[in-house]
Amino acid sequence: MAYLLIGEAAMVVHFLFLVFMAVGGFLAWRWPRLIGAHLAVAAWGVFSVTTGAECPLTVVEDWGRRKAGERGLVPGGFIDHYIEGVVYPERHADLARLAVAVLVAVSWAGCLLLARRRRARTGRPGHGGAGSPPPVARG
Repeated sequence: MAYLLIGEAAMVVHFLFLVFMAVGGFLAWRWPRLIGAHLAVAAWGVFSVTTGAECPLTVVEDWGRRKAGERGLVPGGFIDHYIEGVVYPERHADLARLAVAVLVAVSWAGCLLLARRRRARTGRPGHGGAGSPPPVARG
């Protein structure tokens, strides 16, 4: 039972990771501090796609499922098992990757524009701004 729980938890975290990879830059529009985490996740995505590196979450899920007596993930891993052929046809894998890359690029462009607006409005990020009361001198 515990092994199955580990496999299921790894699967859920993996899905959340992929969603964050696709739309995390848009979340950073609201919460700018997320951009660093999104940069790291996107870098991992590029690295894994270009090198074929296996994701540690795939390894954990496969291990948990096999230890629980289930069939492990297909040889292609998480994406081949849950995404390709399920969410989109396998023959459109490159188009799906391109769509995610475009989403990420648009989100980052939006982050850059919003950061510039914040700096122009406040003079420096995260401080004061139009309509903010002047600092109170205390003595």
